[in-house]
Amino acid sequence: MQVNRELFDHVMVPNYNPSEVIPVKGKGSRVWDQKGDEYIDFAGGIAVNCLGHSHPNLVNALKEQGEKIWHLSNVMTNEPALRLAKKITDATFADKVYFANSGAEANEAALKLARRFALDNYGEHKSKIIAFNKGFHGRTFFTVTVGGQAAYSDGFGPKPADIVHCDYNDLETLKSLIDDNTCAVMMEPLQGEGGIISPTQEFAEGVRALCDQHNALLIFDEVQTGVGRTGHLYAYQGLNVTPDILTTAKALGGGFPIGAMITTTDIAKHLKIGTHGSTYGGNPLACAVAEAAFNTVNTESVLTGVQQKEAMFRELLEAINTKYNVFSEIRGKGLLLGAVLNEQFEGRARDFLVASMKHGLMTLVAGTNVVRFTPSLVIEEDDIKAGLARFELAVADVVNG
Repeated sequence: MQVNRELFDHVMVPNYNPSEVIPVKGKGSRVWDQKGDEYIDFAGGIAVNCLGHSHPNLVNALKEQGEKIWHLSNVMTNEPALRLAKKITDATFADKVYFANSGAEANEAALKLARRFALDNYGEHKSKIIAFNKGFHGRTFFTVTVGGQAAYSDGFGPKPADIVHCDYNDLETLKSLIDDNTCAVMMEPLQGEGGIISPTQEFAEGVRALCDQHNALLIFDEVQTGVGRTGHLYAYQGLNVTPDILTTAKALGGGFPIGAMITTTDIAKHLKIGTHGSTYGGNPLACAVAEAAFNTVNTESVLTGVQQKEAMFRELLEAINTKYNVFSEIRGKGLLLGAVLNEQFEGRARDFLVASMKHGLMTLVAGTNVVRFTPSLVIEEDDIKAGLARFELAVADVVNG
């Protein structure tokens, strides 16, 4: 059987348009395709591969647990899930954990919990959810409607009701929308898909204060920002603004599918037995790998290393920009960075991505105007330098047409 890009068009639903390159092996921040061509990975599986490829801690955890027990069901609990939950609660504001398989599922659980909490405490009228334009919270029908990009939720029939949006960092509009019928405000503590947009400190603190004022829960979607990505274990810790509910996925499993919703005991008690569930959520195999990833990332050396690597990325990207003048700014935090294209190159982020691939570099975009970098949190400095040298060649290609 010829396993190539053409086969994709024959056997896969056409909702993706993947690259011609099919990677077959990865080690650290390097990846090799079917032809043996090598790439430096600044994409990290969209902020998932927090420890790069084939990290020994993850491989060992997978092998070890794989020979013990993979799956039970939530009729029973298991040791890896309990250990991981204890570690997450010890390291965060939360007391309780619900495990799922993805960020969308963690967000679905968070939204259902917020609605149930409000119903139990205040009554049916308190159901409004406020979220932000350009936000992204997953692709289930509930989460995609809460996400602030209508293009992703239009065309599937009637949407879940009582969801409203305003611009990120616009505290005044939020003040006009929030009221005592609001059950939750959902936000990313740094917008990812929407263009790598950081909140102002005033905005983050203001959202928290408004939620307190109106007895609304504050949900932080940390699917992309969580588990070390910003140089803190979770981004809320760098903002000093604590949510009521937080969701985490992507980097949590280092590449193995797992998500979690975490919250306080007082809020968690409203998801009573039978109100929500997941067949695979919290299975021993996923939790064992996630525990290894969490243990590895949640160290001072890795988290301070992220901040040092951010400084190196910024410095080298600025040097490229001094030469070619393509970016208006470099924004983001830690190793969730976006190079924003200036007016001359507006809307051409994908051109930079395609050119980068030709020079052996994997990058991402965040919208049409931002080239996004989400490499491994433990990427070696030599790989950063080599990757950005390749990026400079890609920039030169785009600039020179």
